[in-house]
Amino acid sequence: MDDTDATTRPQRVRVVLGEMPQARPTPPVRAELDQQTGVGEVLVRGLVRAQLGLAVRMAALVALSVGSLPLLFALFPGLAEVTVFGIRLPWLLLGVAAYPLFVVAGWIYTRGAERNERDFVELVERS
Repeated sequence: MDDTDATTRPQRVRVVLGEMPQARPTPPVRAELDQQTGVGEVLVRGLVRAQLGLAVRMAALVALSVGSLPLLFALFPGLAEVTVFGIRLPWLLLGVAAYPLFVVAGWIYTRGAERNERDFVELVERS
């Protein structure tokens, strides 16, 4: 080794991490959920109940909407003979018009489910 090697080599730099920020304390409700205590179980059960209620309401709405069509055609037989664009009305309603209803019901359900979850998260974070 000669003197030129020592002067041309870069000096070692020691990198030290600053003080680590203290972890924020876990909110009590969040701790209840994490530890799966009775309170956390009640909160989760409430969320599941809200989601189930929404699902049952939407399913009932769709079932009543689509399910009432055969009753409508049985009560008014002349209505079943009506044709639109060469297609009989029952086929048109059940085969074509039902699908936009399903899409709208799915969209409404998704928005409601996301709202329920957002409310649940706000409840957990607020406490």
